[in-house]
Formats: sequence, C-alpha cells, structure tokens
Amino acid sequence: MKKVVIATRESQLALWQAYHIQDRIKELFSDVEVEINKMTSKGDVILDKPLALIGGKGHFTKELEDAMLDGKANLAVHSLKDVPTFIPKGLKLAAVTKRADQSDLFLSHKYSSFEELPKGAIVGTTSLRRRMQLLAKRPDLIVKDLRGNVNTRLRKLKEGQYDAIILAYIGLKRLDLIKDIPYTQKLEFMIPPMGQAALGIEIVEGDDFLKEVANALNDKDTFICTKVERDFISKIGAGCSAPVAVNAKIEGNKIAVKALIGLVDGSKILSHSLESNINNFETLGEDLANLMIKDGALELLKEAEENAFKEYRPDRI
Repeated sequence: MKKVVIATRESQLALWQAYHIQDRIKELFSDVEVEINKMTSKGDVILDKPLALIGGKGHFTKELEDAMLDGKANLAVHSLKDVPTFIPKGLKLAAVTKRADQSDLFLSHKYSSFEELPKGAIVGTTSLRRRMQLLAKRPDLIVKDLRGNVNTRLRKLKEGQYDAIILAYIGLKRLDLIKDIPYTQKLEFMIPPMGQAALGIEIVEGDDFLKEVANALNDKDTFICTKVERDFISKIGAGCSAPVAVNAKIEGNKIAVKALIGLVDGSKILSHSLESNINNFETLGEDLANLMIKDGALELLKEAEENAFKEYRPDRI
C-alpha cells in the first residue's frame, strides 16, 4: 500500500486543512494510507511581535519544508497566503485547491457594523494590508496589532481589548466560530491578499505518485488566479512588511487582476488593474507589477517598509 505523510502546523485551522486534504486523498485514492505529521512553526511560537518583524510568512512554512527535505513527510498543506513566492530546491508548489470565500470579516461584541464604529474605536488586525485599507476608509480609527491563534483573538475581543477585530471569513467558517459573535459583517471594500482562501499543496519533487495526487487535488482556475497573484508579488518584491493587496478573478474567457500598494496609515495608495484573455495569464501578474513600478510602486514600498511597526523598533542613537 502506498503511503502519503502530510506535514502540517498544529493550529486548529491548519489541522482542519490537513484532515480535509487527508479525506480528499482517501476519496480519490482508496488504496493509499495517509498519515498526519503535526509540528509547531516559529510563527506559531513568537506571538509578542508582528509577523513582519520575525521574518515574515516563511516562518509558517519553514518547519514543514524542512521535514519534507529530511524525509519526515512528502506533502505539506498550507494556507496559500502564507506561502512565500520562493520555494526551496527539491520541493514544488504542485497544486492549489478550489478557492473559497475570500472575504475579510468584521467582528464585534459592541457595534453592528464597520460603519457604526465611533471615532477612536480600537480595531485589531495582524495584517498591514487590512490596516492600510481600514485607515484609508476610516482614518479616525485606532488600529492595533492582534496576534495569537483564532480562539485567542476571539477571546481578546470578548474581553473588550478591542472594539472590533478583522479576520478571514473562511477560517472562522471552517471552525464554526461565527455563530458565537454577536455582530459580523463581510467587508466588501477590502481587496484580499495573494492566495486568500485557497490551500497550497507542496510536494517533494521527483515522485510521480505525489505528482498524481497533487494533480487530482488541483483546481485549474484557482491555480491560474493564484499564479497571477504570486507572480505579481514576486515581481514587485513585496515582503510581508509591505501593505499590499492583489486579487485575480476569472469571468468567462477573461481574467482580471487588481492590486493596491500603500502606506500603513492609508494616507497614500497606488491602485491599478489589468484584464486579458485567459490564454495570456502567464504574463498578467508581471505586467501589472511593471505597470505599477512605472508609477512609483518600488519607492512607495520602500517608504511603507521603513515606516511599518515603528513602535516596535527602538530608536538608534
């Protein structure tokens, strides 16, 4: 009997994702044994600093990738938004699952909607992308960092540490946690990040059976859209300390992509979009990046990264 060992983080949502893929593989390949290898990532351990200051999203994937390279697993399940555009030699991002609802969700125990938040209300989020878009729309709000797993964040909200928090809708939906919050609202004005609401399947290269498994899990349209988003991020050189949003969608035989780059406080934002025939998707992400670079995106990114999380950095003498 063939065996697939899935590497996953131990967070509640990561385990949901891993068990979901385990079930899918068993459905597709009835003669395959699927084992889960649980591990803790650096991003799960260091919770007193913003993610951008501990090295970024790669700290949610590095331990899993190391396990695959060491032969302790041969497939990893990631939230695609956490996967850097650089993949280590010997591994491959081989599949992307069908994308679910990408919405950002407003949650509060006090206020029924984002619009009802009073001046000076405290809103929690870990995301510079969200911070940028929230403050661009409501500069009167106070946006504070919010770390911890989903349950920790919800507890902090319930305790009154925040008037509202913003989380990804799909994670809360998968864990059945939305029903416990008095007020929720999908924020239609928010552009999501690269890879939002899709799972990335990373495999050890050179194994034909793993390639077959990945192909069976892959959703073609989502793979195309997220490739465009990842190509944009790669070309623009945006790290996780940069407020960037990018989203691609397919409608008929057309694919459209839009992106935002700006300062954390929302005071300066560069926005562009492109559309092409779906047959030309291979260059669409880079084309959008080049368009924004011509309009000053790299200078804006540099300014954004220099100003992000100043409160956590001691002044140099």
